[in-house]
Amino acid sequence: MGKRKEESISKPGSQKRLRQEYTDEYSDESNEEENSQLSPDSNFSLLSTVGEVGIIESIQLKNFMCHSMLGPFQFGSNVNFVVGNNGSGKSSVLTALIVGLGGKATATNRGSALKMFVQDGETSADISITLRNQGRDAFKPEVYGSSIIVNQRINLDGSRSYRLKSKSGTLVSSKKEELVGILDHFNIQVDNPVSILTQEMSKHFLQSKNEGDKYKFFMKATQLEQMKEDYSSIMKTKEKTCNQIKQGVERLEELKQLYCEKKKRYKSIGFVNDMRNNLEKLKHQMAWAVVSEMEKEIQPIKEGIRAEEVNKNKFVQKVEECQAKVNEAAAKYKAIQDKLITISEEAQALHPQCISLKADVQARRKAVNEAEVIYNRFKTELKRLGKDDEQLHQRIEELKSSANRVSGPEKLEKQRKIAHLREQLKAFHDEEIMIGQQMDQFQQAIDKYKEEHVRLRREDYDVKQALDAKQKQLSEMKDSKTNSLKRFGPHVPAFLEAVETAYRQGHFKHKPVGPLGAFIHPKDAELTLAVESCLKSLVQAFCCDNHSDERALQQLMSKYYPRGFRPQIIVNKFQNKVYDVTHRGVHHPEFPSVLTALEIDNPVVANCLIDVRGIETILLIKSSHRAREVMQLNRPPRNCREAFTAEGDQVFERRYYSSDYVRPKFLSRDVEAEISHLEKEVENKKAQLAASQQRLRSVENEIRQNEDHLHGHRRHQKGLQLKIRTTNAEIADLENMEEHQSVDIRTLEDEAEENKSKMESVKEDMQQQSRKVEELKNILQVAEKKSEEMKEKIHQVEEIAGPIKDELNQADSELENSKRRLQHYEDKQKEHLACIKRHKELLAAREKQLEEKIAQARQIYSERIEVSRTVKSLDAEMNRLREIINSETDRHGNREEIVQQFHDAKERYEDANSKVKNLNKFIVLLEEIMTQRFKTYSQFLRNLSLRCKLSFDNFLRIRACCGKILFDHRNETLSITVQPREEDRSSLNDVRSLSGGERSFSTVCFILSLWSITESPFRCLDEFDVYMDMVNRRIAMDMILKVADSQHYRQFILLTPQSMSTLPTSSRIRILRMQDPERGQRTLNFQNRNDKEQDQ
Repeated sequence: MGKRKEESISKPGSQKRLRQEYTDEYSDESNEEENSQLSPDSNFSLLSTVGEVGIIESIQLKNFMCHSMLGPFQFGSNVNFVVGNNGSGKSSVLTALIVGLGGKATATNRGSALKMFVQDGETSADISITLRNQGRDAFKPEVYGSSIIVNQRINLDGSRSYRLKSKSGTLVSSKKEELVGILDHFNIQVDNPVSILTQEMSKHFLQSKNEGDKYKFFMKATQLEQMKEDYSSIMKTKEKTCNQIKQGVERLEELKQLYCEKKKRYKSIGFVNDMRNNLEKLKHQMAWAVVSEMEKEIQPIKEGIRAEEVNKNKFVQKVEECQAKVNEAAAKYKAIQDKLITISEEAQALHPQCISLKADVQARRKAVNEAEVIYNRFKTELKRLGKDDEQLHQRIEELKSSANRVSGPEKLEKQRKIAHLREQLKAFHDEEIMIGQQMDQFQQAIDKYKEEHVRLRREDYDVKQALDAKQKQLSEMKDSKTNSLKRFGPHVPAFLEAVETAYRQGHFKHKPVGPLGAFIHPKDAELTLAVESCLKSLVQAFCCDNHSDERALQQLMSKYYPRGFRPQIIVNKFQNKVYDVTHRGVHHPEFPSVLTALEIDNPVVANCLIDVRGIETILLIKSSHRAREVMQLNRPPRNCREAFTAEGDQVFERRYYSSDYVRPKFLSRDVEAEISHLEKEVENKKAQLAASQQRLRSVENEIRQNEDHLHGHRRHQKGLQLKIRTTNAEIADLENMEEHQSVDIRTLEDEAEENKSKMESVKEDMQQQSRKVEELKNILQVAEKKSEEMKEKIHQVEEIAGPIKDELNQADSELENSKRRLQHYEDKQKEHLACIKRHKELLAAREKQLEEKIAQARQIYSERIEVSRTVKSLDAEMNRLREIINSETDRHGNREEIVQQFHDAKERYEDANSKVKNLNKFIVLLEEIMTQRFKTYSQFLRNLSLRCKLSFDNFLRIRACCGKILFDHRNETLSITVQPREEDRSSLNDVRSLSGGERSFSTVCFILSLWSITESPFRCLDEFDVYMDMVNRRIAMDMILKVADSQHYRQFILLTPQSMSTLPTSSRIRILRMQDPERGQRTLNFQNRNDKEQDQ
């Protein structure tokens, strides 16, 4: 129980352990004398620390004994002398200390009852004691503080009450149990004479000539007497228990015999009893089987309604989504229509100029055409004349060279060849047409597959990009298992180390904070995606206190981040406290704002997000349906700008945007789940990529095959065209062969001359007309250029309008489709609500019937039973059991009486058997414990006796005396022998033969010896030096002061009628001098010898 341990510094080998085990409890005391040659100072070399707990700081008395007001007394932490003449109140202070700390009135030897301490004429007496409560052994320091104030009021009827207060005066408890706990914690024993030794106790034990009284004093001081009494009480209890066990065994045999008789009779009717129990169980099952069958009938209805309720929400959501899409499509259509009108008006303004230029071009072209027509006429005439000239010369030559006529059979052969060639030509033409159609089909297939190839290439590229991104994200997520900062990028940990190094080198005035996502943690994991959708790139952003730090951070980022991928840097003045947004933040009773939904580690991050994103004005609503209700169907909450759903959708008062995010990337706490999800996505992307590449190869193979077919058909087509040209040439040659006629060659030659002159004239006219055509073409070119420029302008406008028209048509189609879908779902919703209403009415009727059945079942059996059998089978089984029970009941007597007797006998026997077993176990355990405790008690007794004897001998040597203490533990006696001078050591005298001063000195030595083997935070002695002469008093005083000086952690309160004027001046010694009470004086004052000295 002790809180402090004394430490003795002695010669090597003198004392290695404070507690030693002895094999012989009553060994010869001559062995003890061998250890008596210890250094006199060995017991004084103790640990020097200031007392922290349990010492008395002050005491104040009111209406106590014969004093109206006494104190308050401020005691020092080490040595305190309370001096004064008899009647000044010294013993009253000691008595009040015992009573105030819970001691009995008889322990003070000043009264037999507490009411005797109340001053005459008063109704109550008050005692206030302040105990120090500091250091590591303090009692509830967070409640009491550095001091505990114990206030006690003693009433005239002998009752008393406690009030335990803290240092500040706050009432903590009024229970005595709390005071007992404090005293146990501080090891304060007010009834221990070593802690508080009154005059009466000293006379009774120390001044007594009876050696048994001294032994009792030793036992009481060391608390061994209490241990001994406890052991005696335990052994008496053990003896009583053994007697009870003997009686219980006899009674147990009688109960066992009675139990066996009742059990035999009970078994004879057990068969009927089992059947009755089975019948009762069947009744219970029957009652709940009816309920179960009705519940099974109701369950499909409930499930149907539940499914319809789920679908109802889906219909509501679908209607809302369709209405939103209709509104969105209408707005989109109106916007595109307005845009198209603007562009059409712009094109309309250019049309008059275009028409004018077009008319001019047409006029110029007409003139050119007319001139070209005339030129072409001349040219045609020239060609005709040339051809005539050629034919004339050819004819002349033919006439000159040919003299024979063509025969009839040759003409028929020529016609037959022409007919055969024409049939071949027709077949070639038909085959060419078929080949051309097949080539068109192949070309269309090639174009189709090429479009498909381009689309697949694009999809393949997109899938590869997505796969690379997912693999990179998966790698970063796996790295983040060991370092969470790698979620924000593999280079982020190295970058943050560089920032830390730069900050230590003084490159930053304030260390930048980031990435911001590393300092925020969603309280609800379901809102993680919503938070990321709200903050977007701010999760990776950094925050700087000033622009100078921003520039330094930008320069540092260029070394770690590639251009175009650097995170945002926000400049915001750093503050150590989060903004007060009470008046401008959104407050909703059901849904949190982004600010309240996050745990933000750094106030700088919170303030940055408030300034940049306004997170105090954004609500987080898990359900999109509820988000629409809060933000769109009703007026949004006060100070609310927008909201985000658990899927990351963004909701405004009149707009709704779906999220591009599917899963959170940076803020998710479940890293393993994210890694598993990413691994599945990577596998899906790989499978998608493999399928896309397989389709791509298939399309490429189709393109190659069709191109091969197309090339083969083209070669075939060219062969056919060659055959057609050859056949046409053969036909022309055969048709151009004419019969030779006899012509006058001279006439033909004249015509040739005339024709030549006409050709010369036509050539000259043609040259003139050619120059005119060139002039008109130049003029036409200028006009066409102007017209083309105007057309280009109009074309550019029309090119812009073309896609817009397509968009308008598409928007119109989307609007109509949205309206049709809205009408469809509205009709479906009405039908669904009518169906739910019918089912609910049916369910209500069935549930009412079910409640009636359940009420009937509970009357039969209150607890629900799960039944697997049908009602029909249970009813048949119950009828069968009733018939058997009725027949068996006629054969036996009163079953209830037999059962009751059996259960009573069984209960009595089992209860008695259990008690006997438990008592036997208790006796065995008690014997083991007491054997060990008696052994320990003997060790304590021998150890404390030896330490007391050694300390007593050392204290006597200080005055050059010798002596010893003899313990007789068998006869329970303690004798003290002292020789005043060392030279007469051979003859030791009993203390009764000593003078009064010498006897008081030996008593002090004995008390100091007891102090050395007991623990207490303070020691109190009343008139310890009353019978000493000056020499012994001085020696005793020096011994006490030396002990006190070596034990700074203990408090000593010494009461004496002496003046103590010869004491040395020390900050550790405080003298409280009591003044003699004057006549009529109500309050006793005291004077402190060292008023200006502080208690250390």
